[in-house]
Amino acid sequence: MRAQTLPSAAGWGWILAGFAIFRRSPLILGMLVLTYWFTIIFLNVLPFIGTLAASLVIPGLSVGLMQAARQVERGQPVGVQTLYGSMKENGRTLIALGALYLSCTLGILGLSALLDGGDMFRFMMASSRTEKAAVEEADFLAPALFVMVMMTPVMMAYWFAPVLAAWHRLSLGRSLFFSLVACWINWRAFLVYGAGLMLVAGIVPGVLMGVLLLIFPGAANFIAAMVTMPMVLIIAPTVFASFYACYRDIFGISEIV
Repeated sequence: MRAQTLPSAAGWGWILAGFAIFRRSPLILGMLVLTYWFTIIFLNVLPFIGTLAASLVIPGLSVGLMQAARQVERGQPVGVQTLYGSMKENGRTLIALGALYLSCTLGILGLSALLDGGDMFRFMMASSRTEKAAVEEADFLAPALFVMVMMTPVMMAYWFAPVLAAWHRLSLGRSLFFSLVACWINWRAFLVYGAGLMLVAGIVPGVLMGVLLLIFPGAANFIAAMVTMPMVLIIAPTVFASFYACYRDIFGISEIV
């Protein structure tokens, strides 16, 4: 197992590569992303265990989307079974990764209560608008910065961990370690990658929506739908495919077992 150190320009290249993969099979990748989101939404609405169940399956489903991107790039057939089938690859470790990530997230949110008395934690855990309204006037700046700083190493350790566990059969600890190292040595590329994602998935759609609302102020719902649909059917599959391109370039396809 060896991670390559790539130049900062690679970050933008991952987004372009993700779009190139998407263009090869837009309908299939779009369908799989929608299936992914519907699965997560369905699990989240289940009483009592919904959030936990969703967290446990997300690593396996994310590997499924990366597997779909890999097969599209190789010209191999892709179907719904590609999304769910990857959950069987080193399944125990994938479930453990989901449980660990949820625990770390809740733990960090809990620690943020030391800064704001728990307002941000209550806002994030609120299940209704009434509960959110009770704390939405609170100052979230300090706890948000704390959570962002604390979650950064967690996300670095988790970024490649599911695919390393599934495709390379690494243990929980080894998959987290190699993911953390790979992200650390490529922090410049990830910085560019993050900026590119913000531009493509956030700034450009936001500016477009703002301009259209100024031109057609009475068609807010139509404009929102017109901007949202391409984000769901084009940008989201491109982003997920870029995750695979990121892995492919840093670890190399030849190392897949």
